[in-house]
Amino acid sequence: MASKLTLQSKHRLLSGYDIPAIGYGVYMISPSSTEKAAAEALKVGFRHVDSAIMYRNEKGCGRAIQNSGLNRSEIFLTTKIPPGSMGYQQSKKAIDSSLREAGQEYFDLILIHAPYGGKEARLGSWKALVEAQKAGKVRSIGVSNYGIHHLEELEEYIQSGGGGEISVGQYELHPWLDHSDIIAWLQKRNIVVEAYSPLAHGERLDEPVLQSIGKKYNKTPAQVMIRWSLQMGLLPLPKSVTPQRIRENTEVFDFELSAEDMKSLDTGEYSPTDWDPTVDDD
Repeated sequence: MASKLTLQSKHRLLSGYDIPAIGYGVYMISPSSTEKAAAEALKVGFRHVDSAIMYRNEKGCGRAIQNSGLNRSEIFLTTKIPPGSMGYQQSKKAIDSSLREAGQEYFDLILIHAPYGGKEARLGSWKALVEAQKAGKVRSIGVSNYGIHHLEELEEYIQSGGGGEISVGQYELHPWLDHSDIIAWLQKRNIVVEAYSPLAHGERLDEPVLQSIGKKYNKTPAQVMIRWSLQMGLLPLPKSVTPQRIRENTEVFDFELSAEDMKSLDTGEYSPTDWDPTVDDD
């Protein structure tokens, strides 16, 4: 239950490891700014940093972790295999490159960033992740932006002996992007669903419904959106480089949206602010 969550709460993954119930996203943070921003996030209580090869800021995340004064075991670090590294051999190289770039002995989670490249490449990348998991280079593995047809393809591969388990599915999710069918598929299988861009890149913060709900609880529209994610059973990954907002994004555990408020945020709208590879037919 979201009402019982705190900043220290964790979810148990199918891999057997725990993942913090909220994470700090570093998408679109420049490489030169990432270390300082991630360090601030860790300072205010985030223990989960979501990076990717495509963001070109794994190094800054790694440095922030190394200089945080925290034990590595206290921090959950994610990266992702990019579309340009799909396929078995290329994904193997990408994993090792990311470990060097971030200065890490292991990642807590590696996701396939998008289902591009065709079936053979997707399953080859998954094979590389399974091998990396067995070798201790990564603890948990999963996917991002997979449509249900991609998920079913991967599930069939795993069940037929491909190995591994889908611990996490990551998607752009907020009240104006309805992926309820994919969420239902994942949650039915106890796969943790992460919400990237849970603030819709700030494009919806002036929505009257958010303004109204925010005033009701004395919270910002951004805090309302993050709280919505939590109450939907999602794991939000809010991003900011502003220290005050980074802190505000953690202050979402002292209120609970009513059923009426949650219903008012059920817009049914499908308006991605990023790409949407879930609809890719390949």
